[in-house]
Parts: sequence; structure tokens; C-alpha cells
Amino acid sequence: MLGRLFGPRKPLVTVVRLSGAIMPDGRGRSFDDAAVAPMLEKAFTARGVKAVALSINCPGGSPVQSALIGARIRRLAAEHEVRVYAFCGDVAASGGFWLACAADEIYADAASIVGSIGVIAQSFGAHEAIAKLGIERRVHTAGGSKSFWDPFRPEQAEDVERLKTLQSRIHGQFIDWVKERRGAKLTDGTELFDGSFWVGEDALPLGLIDGLGHLVPVMKERFGNKTKFKVLARRRGLFERLGGPGIDTLADEISSRGLFARYGL
Repeated sequence: MLGRLFGPRKPLVTVVRLSGAIMPDGRGRSFDDAAVAPMLEKAFTARGVKAVALSINCPGGSPVQSALIGARIRRLAAEHEVRVYAFCGDVAASGGFWLACAADEIYADAASIVGSIGVIAQSFGAHEAIAKLGIERRVHTAGGSKSFWDPFRPEQAEDVERLKTLQSRIHGQFIDWVKERRGAKLTDGTELFDGSFWVGEDALPLGLIDGLGHLVPVMKERFGNKTKFKVLARRRGLFERLGGPGIDTLADEISSRGLFARYGL
């Protein structure tokens, strides 16, 4: 009776915004698994949901948090039998592309930056600077590797070798995830996994994305012009809502801006 009075329920697509860098205990422009978990839960359990759309604008960050979020998305998709679509904004690179691969289909703008399937570690060498300033640094450890990759001493060959081993492990996990999710869609060639990134127009023939398009028109084409959208956003702390960044938030903001800057954003 209610269906005849009010007509059939309009298709619902829930939209989860994944914007910023991926960092443990993320604040400000960054986020982690704990921060997005409530949004994802609501997205997949919304009444009458037909699909979950991930709106991604992310330059990467923590590989562990990327893996946790990706696994959570797949777990919820399987549990609730809901398909997931990813839409890349300015950038879905490195950890951002890891998140995109959690979707069943990936779309991007022709100019979106996509890919960067690699691992990077950055530091600095300040041993000469503190020597010129006459500063004596005192470090005592129990365990020969506790001062691993110390920026205040000359770079050690064994530290670099160990770091590259760690990076190789994580890189392999990243490659396995992309192959698992993208499968036969990927073109052959190791250049896909050397850390390179492409604009969406060039990523499409490589199999990194499924099409060029934007969230609303693609979803309406899939589910009809009467499709409704429910956007879910992260809750911010009171101090952050009032516009006052704390020290931790400011540090995350600087790190996040640094990651975006790698892609010219």
C-alpha cells in the first residue's frame, strides 16, 4: 500500500569522502582507519543503499593504515553485498591508489593523478651541520640497531641495505594487492609498479582505472536519474571545528601538504 501511495524507493548511493594524507591518529587534513570506520559502517548499512561511492583525493601515507582501510571496505562490501565505486579527484596516488583498488570499479577525471605504486622513505643528514655549530650529540643504546638511520650521524651502508629490504617487502605487498584487485585488467609491464604515476587519460589504457567520469553522472547513468546521494563526512574535534589547529594537527597538516606537493598540488 505504501509503495503504491509514495512510489518505489529511489536508489541510494552513499558517498564516503577520503580526503587528505593517510596517517596514524590522523587529524586535520589526514585520516586513518579509526577515523573513517564509522563513516564506512554507516555507508554500507544505510537503508536501501544500492552502492557505496568512494570520493578519493589522497596522495598516500601510511601503508598499514592504507591496508586496514582497504580491508575494511572489502569486508563490509562482502558482508552487505554492496558494490563499491571509487572516484579519483585531484590525486589518488600511492596509498590513495591502494584505497581506490578496494573498489569494484575505479573512475577518474582525465587530469587526475593516479598510480605511484611504490614505497618512499625520506630523511635528512644533519651531522655536518651540528658539528659546525659545535653541538655534541650523545646517544647510548642497548641493541646495535636502535639508532637505525640516525639523521645526526653519517649514513651507514648497513642501514641503507636494511631500509631497502623493508621497502621491498612493503612494495611487494602493494603490488600483490593491486594485482589481486585489478587482475587481468592490468597491462603487462613492470613500469606499472616502479612508482610512476599518470593522469587519468593515460591510466585508463594501462588498466589502472575502469573509465573516465565523475561521481554523480556515472552513478546516475548506472542507477537512474532519480538516484539520491548521501554524503558522509568525518566528525572533527571541537577545537578543529572552531578553526584552531593544535600542535599535532599542525604537524599533520605540514606532512599532508608535503605529500600533496609531490604531485604538484
